[in-house]
Amino acid sequence: MSNRNNSAFESMKYEVAKEVGVPLKQGYNGDLTAREAGKIGGTIVQKVFQNYKGSAQ
Repeated sequence: MSNRNNSAFESMKYEVAKEVGVPLKQGYNGDLTAREAGKIGGTIVQKVFQNYKGSAQ
């Protein structure tokens, strides 16, 4: 993954965490529960899928 894509993903990750109310911080986040981490990942997948679906039409 290029630096540009990686930084865009990092930005999206923190934005989504804030949206869903998960206290994501820079560095170590081992104190997050599986549910909290899943909320972030699941929401990112939903957004990517919606963008893909919208651009395919």
